Amino acid sequence: MLFRSLVSTHKRGSSGFPQKRMLQIGSVKECSKNADKGSNVWKLCANLAKIYRKYVNNMMHGKKVVAIIPARFASTRFPGKPLVDLGGKTMIQRTYERVKAVEGFDRIVIATDDQRIFDAGVAFGAEVMMTAETHLTGTDRCAEVLSRLGETVDYVVNIQGDEPFIEPEQLREVAGGFSSGAPILTLIKKITDTETLFNTNTPKVIRDEEGHALYFSRQTIPFLRGVEPADWLNKHTFFKHIGLYAYRADILPGLSALKPTSLELAESLEQLRWIQNGIRIKAIETQFETIGIDSPEDLEKIQKMGLI
Repeated sequence: MLFRSLVSTHKRGSSGFPQKRMLQIGSVKECSKNADKGSNVWKLCANLAKIYRKYVNNMMHGKKVVAIIPARFASTRFPGKPLVDLGGKTMIQRTYERVKAVEGFDRIVIATDDQRIFDAGVAFGAEVMMTAETHLTGTDRCAEVLSRLGETVDYVVNIQGDEPFIEPEQLREVAGGFSSGAPILTLIKKITDTETLFNTNTPKVIRDEEGHALYFSRQTIPFLRGVEPADWLNKHTFFKHIGLYAYRADILPGLSALKPTSLELAESLEQLRWIQNGIRIKAIETQFETIGIDSPEDLEKIQKMGLI
């Protein structure tokens, strides 16, 4: 039963692994956490985790994959946050080290428009590229880096510079979707509390039967007619969006060239520009929580949680 819950029976591809995700690495970790260390269940979970990592590494092997970390100094809510100290290391260094923990990236580039971030990145050994100050989105910054790399790339993974606690496994999960051929890949997570469910700062997402995003909204979607809001989580599974993207490199210049759309402007969500232009986004479920830092208040919460 445990094995069945961890290994799906989706149609298998030529690699011998299901075309949809064979394993959810979060489920594997969760089962090992709840099992007695050294038990047969624990060993099974550990072995499945190794299989999954090998599968993801195979997905990335033979593909040119570049990780780009956009990092701006200017911020309305938290100016200079990439350089804020988190337990002796800057936020941008912690984010970079999380990304570096994943095997398979051919290059990891910090893309910034500020000399202070540039200098800090060089100091801890990162490849850093100075980009234009006029970029409005991280996608635009990624597109500029891609245009200047001077080499053929298959996929670009965009990791925001304010995600110092991103799990390396989440990067493996999104890389596991490369085999789908989707133009854009991203992550979503099941919502488990009402505060998140009704928080307009947390984008929600609904998907079609094949896992492609139909819509993103700051409002709670879908609306449950005839159900008291306090009971919504008991009647439906809701998902929030995690702002990690992987793009097929061949479409990235075109994404950057698109003009803002009415839905994007209404919700202030860049991904709606792509959906409104008919570009499909594969939304992969993760079991891992992410803790981004968007404001000084977020930093205080993390300090109180003892994470730094």
